[in-house]
Amino acid sequence: MALNPYDLYDVRSLLSDEERAVQDTVARFTDERVIPIIGDAFDQGRFPKELVPEIAALGLLGSSLPEKYGCAGLNAVSYGLICQELERGDSGIRSFVSVQSSLCMYPIYAYGTEEQRERWLPGMARGEIIGCFGLTEPHGGSDPANMKTNAKRDGGDWVLNGSKMWITNGNLADIAIVWAQTDDGIQGFVVEKGMPGFAAQEIKHKMSLRASVTSSLFFDNVRVPEANRLPNVKGLKGPLGCLTQARYGITWGPIGAAIACLDEVLGYTKERILFERPVAATQSAQIKMAEMARRITMAQLLVVQLGRLKDAGNMQPTQVSLAKWNNCRMAIDIARECRDLLGGAGITTEHAAIRHALNLESVITYEGTETVHQLVVGRELTGISAF
Repeated sequence: MALNPYDLYDVRSLLSDEERAVQDTVARFTDERVIPIIGDAFDQGRFPKELVPEIAALGLLGSSLPEKYGCAGLNAVSYGLICQELERGDSGIRSFVSVQSSLCMYPIYAYGTEEQRERWLPGMARGEIIGCFGLTEPHGGSDPANMKTNAKRDGGDWVLNGSKMWITNGNLADIAIVWAQTDDGIQGFVVEKGMPGFAAQEIKHKMSLRASVTSSLFFDNVRVPEANRLPNVKGLKGPLGCLTQARYGITWGPIGAAIACLDEVLGYTKERILFERPVAATQSAQIKMAEMARRITMAQLLVVQLGRLKDAGNMQPTQVSLAKWNNCRMAIDIARECRDLLGGAGITTEHAAIRHALNLESVITYEGTETVHQLVVGRELTGISAF
């Protein structure tokens, strides 16, 4: 019996019936609705926002949050499979879902009041309210503690000043989860579109995540009511807790991108005839593709165990760092190798490899660069911070 070339260790057999059903549903959506349009959307630098109602109808927004807020109440492995199948289509689609779910809905659920949850989460689950996450600043990057955006108390309101950069969904967003320095430490605020002094400016000229909206946010004496402050967390542990949730999804997503590239190159090398035989019949091509399958298999086993740890409440941030580092590096290397095997054809977006390779330049950078995650693991091993 032939093995599945994209699942050599039958990782699917480790999944529950519900987890397999989730994967199959999202895989169909990706095959039927994302892949046919995503190359053109990437070329045009356009996020296909027409897909948002369908994404919401499938229950993919805030999928791990409780059903009482209109969410699906799925486990962590199911959320990971959602990310994997969406990124098999494009990192930009997975990024949209990650930001909405892990960086916007999660902090409202985890750090907000019941009134805030009821006010925003059901609409966000339906895709009627889009969120973005404002942490990164132009000068901050990997050092979020070096935050300049500030909020000052003024009666019953807060007055917000500063800016954020590299914000996914920024110009789409109806609300922004913004982290700011206060006299009582870093705190989170829900800033609503249309509040005077709040502006979003889309970042153009991108060569990566072109089918995604990336923006800068500006706050000029934006008056935010106390009812919009997330009261149940203070300090960097608030935004870092959100990032751990999102990074978990990112550990799964690049596997989908890698599988898409391998699938494409397997088909191409069998049909491409050079020197009177298919490229797939050469030792060099088989060794390269075998190496891809090996690395994909390792990544698959890594994330399933990570998901089981998360569902058991035992997942540690260092484990997420290790998986993001490993799986992003795996995927970007595979995408580049596949581009090479496609030859000249590989430089066009008629093939997926160059698009995935370019997207993964962002994925390997955002929410902790490769170096940051290496240093997180190093700190765990030695007990010494080298940041």
